[in-house]
Amino acid sequence: MLTTYSLTQPMSVPNLTTEEASPVSSLPSQPTPIVDQEVTDLVCFSHLRWDFVFQRPQHLLSRASRQWRVWFVEEPTYGETYQLELRVIDPHLTVVVPHIPHGSSPETSLDLQRRAVDQLIAQNSIQDFISWYYTPMALSFSHHLQPRLVIYDCMDELSAFLGAPANLLAQEKELLKRANLVFTGGLSLFEAKQARHAHVFAFPSSIDFNHFAPARKGLSQPTDVASIPGPRIGYSGVIDERMDLHLLRSLAQKRPDWQFTLLGPVVKIDGSNLPQAPNIHYLGFKQYLSLPNYFAHWDVAIMPFAINEATRYISPTKTPEYLAAGLPVVSTPIHDVVSMYGHLAPVAIANSPDAFEQAIARALQENNPWEEVDAFLLSHSWDTTWARMNQLIQSQLALVFE
Repeated sequence: MLTTYSLTQPMSVPNLTTEEASPVSSLPSQPTPIVDQEVTDLVCFSHLRWDFVFQRPQHLLSRASRQWRVWFVEEPTYGETYQLELRVIDPHLTVVVPHIPHGSSPETSLDLQRRAVDQLIAQNSIQDFISWYYTPMALSFSHHLQPRLVIYDCMDELSAFLGAPANLLAQEKELLKRANLVFTGGLSLFEAKQARHAHVFAFPSSIDFNHFAPARKGLSQPTDVASIPGPRIGYSGVIDERMDLHLLRSLAQKRPDWQFTLLGPVVKIDGSNLPQAPNIHYLGFKQYLSLPNYFAHWDVAIMPFAINEATRYISPTKTPEYLAAGLPVVSTPIHDVVSMYGHLAPVAIANSPDAFEQAIARALQENNPWEEVDAFLLSHSWDTTWARMNQLIQSQLALVFE
């Protein structure tokens, strides 16, 4: 459901019927009662859009909406007029998108984002709230707010990404001064941030096990893979500067009998530079709900990441998702993959095209035990991660309100 508001109009949250709501796997149909009577809202500032790849922000904030109203503030889009778009995901979670006129100067753009946030807060009676940041750059238009608590959920080292703003590190330094809690999306990020704040906690990528486990029993086959023969070697996720395109090209050349099936949007890189071969299939962006259907018809899952600054701190959400679907995994030596999953039998680490090919060949032949894998995954659910985060949040709120 989409509602667009002019910046000069009052904003109220429209009603949403059950049919219009976007389903989120394993979440209750109704939020639990608000735990903190003093805090009623959580305002999140994100560099990622809600309708992009379903990952950490969506998993955590969907769970946060069980006890608070959650406002997910995206980066602006550009159009003809000043507008503020509110899109209700469920009765307790709303996506907020400022629309800014084409050609606005950077100063005007920040001013309009600041006005949009102020209006959101004023017109929706947001008084006692938590500010939750995924991007330090949002401080540029939200530094004047007075939340009860500031949380920085650092899911990536954004300064290492292609096209990162020049002042991102300075903004992060300021955000770390303001934050009451800092969460990191992986162990390597924790190691990098722990000396910079008194309350840093590692919360690596978790798993919605019940969403992906049905892939093990066989699900209906998507039509766009039906004509692709086996064995199928799959990848799911954003295709950007973090992917080792040379590795993918080499594998496709070495093994023309293997079919490489890639799901996900191409971002920040020229699509014309992607390896092209009869056995490489780019199937584009897929909804989170449909991923198990694809995984059910793969033989091996791969994570062909380049080893560079952009991947130094990543903790791929897809690792536990592949495993929950019953897929053996072959990855390049990403630090958090090695440290968290390298001890599990279905996970192989390979650091060259030849080693990667050999690891996939073994994975196609082996029948690995899954008991240890499942026990590990079930102890790292998104519900468990959110419960642990929430305990820390409640402890900080108790200090604020004592």
